[in-house]
Amino acid sequence: MELKDFLYVSEFLKDRLYFATVQNNIIPQSNKKYYYFSIDNELIYENYYLDFGPLNLSMLYRYCIKLSNSLKTFPDKIIVHCTTENEKKRSNAAFLIASFVVLYLNKTVEEALTPLVQKHIPAFLPFRDAAITESIFNISLKDCLQAIHRAYTLGFFRLDDFNFVEYEHYERAEKGDMNWIIPQKFLAFSSPESHVDRVNSQDHTPEYYFSYFKSNNVTNVIRLNAKSYDANRFVDSGFQHNDLYFLDGTTPSDAILGNFFKITENAKGAIAVHCKAGLGRTGSVIACYLMKHYRFNVVEAIAWVRICRPGSIIGCQQKWLDEKKTQLWIEGNRYRKKFYGNPDFIPTHKYGIYSNEIRNILYDSNILQDEPLYEPAVLQKPELSKIVRDIGAVNLDDKEDVYQSKKTDSNVMRNSRNRTNVSQGEKLVQIKVSRKDIRTPSTPFKYSLTIQPFKFYIIGEDEYRAEKANSEKFYSILVKVLHLTIEYGLRNHTNIVM
Repeated sequence: MELKDFLYVSEFLKDRLYFATVQNNIIPQSNKKYYYFSIDNELIYENYYLDFGPLNLSMLYRYCIKLSNSLKTFPDKIIVHCTTENEKKRSNAAFLIASFVVLYLNKTVEEALTPLVQKHIPAFLPFRDAAITESIFNISLKDCLQAIHRAYTLGFFRLDDFNFVEYEHYERAEKGDMNWIIPQKFLAFSSPESHVDRVNSQDHTPEYYFSYFKSNNVTNVIRLNAKSYDANRFVDSGFQHNDLYFLDGTTPSDAILGNFFKITENAKGAIAVHCKAGLGRTGSVIACYLMKHYRFNVVEAIAWVRICRPGSIIGCQQKWLDEKKTQLWIEGNRYRKKFYGNPDFIPTHKYGIYSNEIRNILYDSNILQDEPLYEPAVLQKPELSKIVRDIGAVNLDDKEDVYQSKKTDSNVMRNSRNRTNVSQGEKLVQIKVSRKDIRTPSTPFKYSLTIQPFKFYIIGEDEYRAEKANSEKFYSILVKVLHLTIEYGLRNHTNIVM
């Protein structure tokens, strides 16, 4: 099959890299001249309602590694990313390859878009919010690319220091439902509960989060939803806790938003923010911080928050952000002039979200106290080319009077179970909890394990290594890595060779 046989073809690198739409959903077989691949049925967006993308940051990372290695593995072949006529899959596929062009080929957003917006190529379906109603605000492919470019430029994430397994582990409902949005600053998560219902193991008490929060220098917790646990459980463990309640599915008053900035701008460490699902209200206030302090425009802020935490910012919250953008930019200029002497100074980050390097720093500083998914320096990436080769109707009623602060934890839980109205946040939580843990199958993930005094290596097609394991930690680290490797293999349908 030749390029002329496809419905639409976009050229990114002449005689080297192309993006093509196939007919009848049939992906051609690779041959001596072409290497064809598709991610349409591998990297799949998990929707809440009518949302369908963009794909999350971990999927983008997986894709970039796959395509980068394909280009190196087949230096004499033409690489063709194939997609189908399905509008939603096609938009997500275009987002991935255009992001790759921006991140790996160092092209501008306009240069990455040009091959995709030719006259003979149909327009790409814009992305929308996680609502069941008609979309009132869309973000385009260009908006998403601008968000990726801006976040990358500011150091929000680094492709050579991104722990995608940590992302995928903790974003699962049963593992805490947490996503970092701004490095060392904002962690979004769903609301803890006073007690864990053993029938529904997806719920987590405040204590569940303590070790991870402390290990990542989280010093503050902000609750935006009605009370479902006693805040003193966080306070007694050394965290500062603040309540900034506003109704589910709505937007905060200027007073609440002002208090949010006062707290977050003076926090000594990172801030963990939650509403019920950690999506609508949580995403909205963090987007405000992006606009004020990093000068994101509204579509860039929405796009970045959703790429980090899909489903965030819903309905009227989108237009509210659009209405607040001028005010937030003015406030940001004043803040930077006051504290940095330059209103145009935009802070950058040395370490991005899900950084292995920052965990090593926290470990060396004796801040790391939890039982992390990875011990410091374990599963670091020495070279990008050696990483994973193949990857395969809403009720807005959230009444404060249902949860009065003077009630005990047991009363809070009893009242929540007796409620007949289900809020938007509760609906979204139920949807995420009900998802089966279906991970993207990949080609065999083969490892050999070599043990040496005070260091060990996990080596294979994908090489990671640890060099800082001291004698006191060595065996405990080894056990955890072995356990993690086996668990990861089972979850991803991979073959583990020891």
